[in-house]
Amino acid sequence: MTVMDLLIVDDNPANLMLMSRYAQAIAGAAIHGVSSASEALDWSRHHDVDLVVTDFMMPQMDGIEFLQRLRRIENTAEVPVIMVTGHAAKEFRREALVRGVTDFLNKPIDRIEFTARCRNLLELRASHRRLKEQAAGELIMRLSRSIESRDSETGAHLDRMARYARVIAAGVGLSEAMQERIQMAAPMHDVGKVAVSDEILFKPGRYTPEEYEVMKLHTIHGARILDDSSSPLIRLAASIALTHHEKFDGSGYPNGLKGEEIPLAGRIIAIADVFDALTTRRPYKPAWSLEQALAFLRDNTGSHFDPLCMSAFFDNLPTLLRIKAEFAD
Repeated sequence: MTVMDLLIVDDNPANLMLMSRYAQAIAGAAIHGVSSASEALDWSRHHDVDLVVTDFMMPQMDGIEFLQRLRRIENTAEVPVIMVTGHAAKEFRREALVRGVTDFLNKPIDRIEFTARCRNLLELRASHRRLKEQAAGELIMRLSRSIESRDSETGAHLDRMARYARVIAAGVGLSEAMQERIQMAAPMHDVGKVAVSDEILFKPGRYTPEEYEVMKLHTIHGARILDDSSSPLIRLAASIALTHHEKFDGSGYPNGLKGEEIPLAGRIIAIADVFDALTTRRPYKPAWSLEQALAFLRDNTGSHFDPLCMSAFFDNLPTLLRIKAEFAD
C-alpha cells in the first residue's frame, strides 16, 4: 500500500490532537501535525504532501493566506486542501473555493465526516498519482528505447533488467509501490549516453583511458537530464542514472560513494544491469555462461555489489531465470 502524507495544521493543541487521532483510522496515511501555518509551509518545502487539513482562523496568517503561499511551493499546486471553519457564509466559501480550497469541514469536527472526507480525497490523490506515474513510465520506456537504438545493447535488455530490479527490490523488502517505481525508472539508467559521441559509443574495441573517462560521464549527464522534475518517478530515475556505476567498496564512479551512501535503487540496478550484461551477447563480447556470471556476482559481493541486494538476488534466482527465458532476445 502506498503511504500518503496527511498534513494537519491548527494552532489549537486540543484540535490538532483530536484531528490527528481521528486520522489514525485512515489506512496508509502518515500523519504530520503542526501548530502554525509558517511551520506547515516549511514542512511542505522539504516533504511531499498528499492532503492538507487546515484551520481557517490562525494567528499571523489565516487559512486562505496559508493556502495561497502553499500553492507557490513546488509540487503543491494539485494537493487537495480541506479547510476547517465555523464560517458558514456562502460568500466566504465561494471565495475560498476560488482560491483553491477543495472541501470544508465544519466545527465542531465530526469524527466520521472527518475520516470519510480525508479518506476519499487521499484515494483520489493516490489514483491521480498512479495515472501520472504510469504516463511518466510510458514516456521513460519510449525514451529509453530511442536511446537504446544508439547503443550496442540488445533489444530486450531494458525489459529484462527492469524486471530483475523489481524482483530484487521485493527481495529486500521494499513496498509494492516502490518495486513498481524502480521497475519503471530502471530503463533510464543510461539516458546520459545521448551526450556521448558516436565515435566513443560505437567503438568496437576497448576504450583508451581517456575515452573511458568520457564514457563515465554518462552518469552525470543522465542525472542532469532528469534532475529537478516534479515527478517522484523521474527523480528516482535521475538518482539511478547517477549512481548505478557506484560500487559498494567506494571504487565506483562518478562520486566514489561507499556502502549505504549509494541510494538503494542504485545498488539494485547495479546488480540487475551487470547480470544482464554478462549473460547477453554483445558486439564486443560473447555471452557468459550462467555459471560464470553467478560466480562473478558472488566473487564481487561486498566489493562491487551490496551483500543485502545480492542475497535477495540469489534467494530469487529461479524467478530471475524465468524472466531471462521469457524475455530472451
